[in-house]
Amino acid sequence: MKSVLVGLLACGMALWAGNQQPVLEPAEFNVNSRYTVESVEVPRDVESRISRSLRQDIQQIVGNRLNAAALNDLGRRLRDELKVRSVTPKLVRGTSPDHVKVVIEVGRRKNEFDLSVPKFLYHSSEGWSAAVEASTIIGNSRFAAGLVSDGDELAERYAGIRTRYEHRKLGTDRVRLALAFDSYHQQWNPATIGAGGLSEIYRTRQNFEPVATIVLARPLTLSVGAGFQRFQTQFPLARTDVANAAITTLRYEKRTEGSGPDQQHLEAAYSLRAATRALDSDFVYARHRWQLRYSVTRGRHSVTDEFVSGLITGHAPLFERYILGTSSMLRGWNKYELDPLGGSRVVHNSLDYRYGPVEVFYDTGAIWDQPHAN
Repeated sequence: MKSVLVGLLACGMALWAGNQQPVLEPAEFNVNSRYTVESVEVPRDVESRISRSLRQDIQQIVGNRLNAAALNDLGRRLRDELKVRSVTPKLVRGTSPDHVKVVIEVGRRKNEFDLSVPKFLYHSSEGWSAAVEASTIIGNSRFAAGLVSDGDELAERYAGIRTRYEHRKLGTDRVRLALAFDSYHQQWNPATIGAGGLSEIYRTRQNFEPVATIVLARPLTLSVGAGFQRFQTQFPLARTDVANAAITTLRYEKRTEGSGPDQQHLEAAYSLRAATRALDSDFVYARHRWQLRYSVTRGRHSVTDEFVSGLITGHAPLFERYILGTSSMLRGWNKYELDPLGGSRVVHNSLDYRYGPVEVFYDTGAIWDQPHAN
């Protein structure tokens, strides 16, 4: 009896220890059920790979009494679904008395391989768009390569290869490095050519983009880097142009959990691409983009509102111009009827409601060039 009391006392003292210090592994200890689960934290890089049903089961434990057996069961299910070496739910002290946070730690295999289809859609005016990607994780490094044929995102249809390298811990887990290289061949819609884009179209385009991301504070990150774009134009004479730009993105992202399965997600970002002669660029321009996105989930109900605005000053190539009438912005419209060359100004808002697999949305937006509005 004395050893049981000592064990419970030691466990209780650990729960009240310093903030964010792991205090319990459910597989090893029995914890008094008087503690309430305040939130569940899952690593962001694996969250998208968790099925909706399992995410809902994870959120069901929020607001309820701590149950070590249920945590062990969720850990086993996550391990099987993610196909990883280990999944360990740990506890840290909550923000309120008698509350704890569950932190899910995922131990990956030494070599992890994944094959995915990040995009696959059809539009009656633009045809099919699809992408396939293979990736592997070795230690803190992730390598990815894929094929893409996309007639949805830009004024052009681009097809070719994409390669990515990401180092997730550059000396510290607060600094990440990413390198991207793309090589595409273009096809153009007659509407774009007829709207005066003949002198600006190009046959091929390559992109090399190194970017470093710094975690300023856990919800706030800053990305800095450069984009080196090289493309071959066709008219009036075949030549090679470059658009080299400095890249900066400031992003704030925070998730909060309420009682039961309630969850809120807030994301705000500002990005700037500035091409300048100092980078030996043939184009000089600044491309600004603001984004604000808020979503709330309650059980199987989810509501999301997203606002996007953009501004381009100077003369930017066609692949930098804003487009509406895609699969994500002003859905259901034909982008070639709205503005086949894209615009230098854009404002867009989207309101989505989802219940299980059913989704209803309302989009509104405008795209134009100065001084004429479209």
